[in-house]
Amino acid sequence: HNVRKCTVNKTFDLALDLTHAKMEDFWAGALWALEIWLYLIISLIMVPAMFGFSLGISETYMNILVKTLEWATLKIQTAHAEEEVLKRSSSNELEELRRSRPKLLGGDFTLSDCFYFTRRGIESIVDDEVTQRFSSEELVSWNLLTRTNNHFQYISLKLTLVYGLGIFIRYCILAPLRITLAIIGLSWLVIGTSAVGLLPNGRVKSWLSEWAHVMCYRICARGLSAAIRYHNRENKPRKGGICVANHTTPIDIVILCNDACYAMVGQIHGGLMGVVQRAMVRSCPHVWFERAEMKDRHLVTKRLTDHVNDKTKLPILIFPEGTCINNTSVMMFKKGSFEIGATIYPVAIKYDPKFGDAFWNSSKYSMISYLLRMMTSWALVCNVWYLPAMHQQAGEDAVQFANRVKSAIARQGGLVDLQWDGGLKRGKVKETFKEQQQKMYSSMVVGEDSSSSD
Repeated sequence: HNVRKCTVNKTFDLALDLTHAKMEDFWAGALWALEIWLYLIISLIMVPAMFGFSLGISETYMNILVKTLEWATLKIQTAHAEEEVLKRSSSNELEELRRSRPKLLGGDFTLSDCFYFTRRGIESIVDDEVTQRFSSEELVSWNLLTRTNNHFQYISLKLTLVYGLGIFIRYCILAPLRITLAIIGLSWLVIGTSAVGLLPNGRVKSWLSEWAHVMCYRICARGLSAAIRYHNRENKPRKGGICVANHTTPIDIVILCNDACYAMVGQIHGGLMGVVQRAMVRSCPHVWFERAEMKDRHLVTKRLTDHVNDKTKLPILIFPEGTCINNTSVMMFKKGSFEIGATIYPVAIKYDPKFGDAFWNSSKYSMISYLLRMMTSWALVCNVWYLPAMHQQAGEDAVQFANRVKSAIARQGGLVDLQWDGGLKRGKVKETFKEQQQKMYSSMVVGEDSSSSD
């Protein structure tokens, strides 16, 4: 019995030793794989990104991706091009409607006019030009992303295999790589700017601050597989000015700061964002406001004016729309940044939705879920145009100046120029907008009545 018990104990101890040995081998292998992973990231991605050059890996990936999507488009494309429908103007429609009914005494307006207004109202509810700007842009063809084709149907075996392979690449290879780069980029931003902030003010500190900021944003841009084309770099914003751009996503900041350094304007936050803000402001004079201060327009204007009057400080980056739009249009610019009298440097940003939806629908997705969606997309492809500097003209108020800058950005980026306020994304329509529509419809009737009476 004692011999049997001793044998069992020895067997148990041997099994335990083997288990420990296997666990040690497992953790040693995991550590080795992690070291190789970080070594490849640092040598092939981080170092080229920090110094602004490429080894050709991103270009090769983009070429393969473009050819794959073109092949998939040919497989999917079965519908013929839709015929263009010419839309008649509202005044002509109303005139035709009135010509189709008999003329009555006592004025031009009759009950039949209500059919026109009713139809126009229903059309506005079904597909107006405002609310559709707050949802993702429609794609011509499926780009092999699950969220762009919720009702996926079997098309062909090859396409299904490519789709499955794409899921593996995006979630098992690209997502871990991009998350790693994002963590490294943010860590570098906090550590680098905090270290630079310990230096005395001077040219060396300013140069190191800009270098640390740009390197961090370049690492983050590589983490999104960003392919960015900058046009007209001779018009890049300069110190003492204000850079204004259309707004699609918080990643707009990464796109612009990948090519130059800017001073940010925004509200002070807590948590991780607060840590990043406090680190950034130590090395660079960003303009952060408390929540209560953001409501004081005079204080905000004074802080911005003092910043732009100092020609040694970086240009301020502002998105005057105040909310994210789906990159198909440019909505009303807030006039605050145009009342300062500083030089305005317009920038137009246009994303290619074929490779991934850059629009952040903040009412539908949180910041974390949005970033995860971006990190599991194919890539982030966009064009950035630097427009010539613009100044407020004589006799031009801040609203007119803002509209002129907005029109220039929309025209360059191929976007629709809308006068509507982006605040309609969460708020109700202002009474002034309702009155404008009422006056327009009223003039169509009263104006004709007045002319006929003459």
